[in-house]
Amino acid sequence: MLTRLKLAEHDAAAEALSAFIAEGDYAPGDRLPPERELMERLGLSRTNLRKALDTFERDGLIWRHVGKGTFLASQEPDGVGGDLQELCRELSPVKMMRARVCIEAAIAREAAINASNGAIQNLKETKDRARKAASWAEYEHHDGLFHCAVAEATDNPLLLTLFVQLNLVRRAVAVSNVVRGSDRPSEDHKSFAEHERIVAAIEARDPAEAYDAMRAHLGSVSARLFEEA
Repeated sequence: MLTRLKLAEHDAAAEALSAFIAEGDYAPGDRLPPERELMERLGLSRTNLRKALDTFERDGLIWRHVGKGTFLASQEPDGVGGDLQELCRELSPVKMMRARVCIEAAIAREAAINASNGAIQNLKETKDRARKAASWAEYEHHDGLFHCAVAEATDNPLLLTLFVQLNLVRRAVAVSNVVRGSDRPSEDHKSFAEHERIVAAIEARDPAEAYDAMRAHLGSVSARLFEEA
């Protein structure tokens, strides 16, 4: 019952946030009010508001820049416009992963050059939430936020926009028939150490290592994904 109640609260928070954006006539690129103001205007707790924002960010509807605020990325109902839908139909999972390796490795390199202290702290917190996930669904949610946090750390709106679009395609093309052998990632799940390496490289301001770490991580993810699929 408690689980159902929490789920209902989170759904209601997402609906309230969606209605607020629609009624406010926000356009892509507009900044949303600060969290404190959203809490007051929507009557939401900080926890439920942040879960709604996490969901919107995962779906590519908003993007958050540490120290600058939350910005609207798209108001498409499913987050994927017509051109991207056509691309998703033409793109194989293998080519999607190859694109991720090319683009996200370069994004990690830029993050190592430009990340603020706040962005690095956000990376660490997002990485830790992925490690603590109690289910595969929760892990995949926080894993997506981790990769988004790397893009945010570039301090480059164009690179972040490219990542958001790439992530929308990834979610549409992702292999859906993967069978998991457990309820949640094991303690020695390879991605945990790979995430640690990426964050360490960005914190050390080592662009070459950040590039190599992200490239190795996505190569490892690709190998596991298609082996499991």
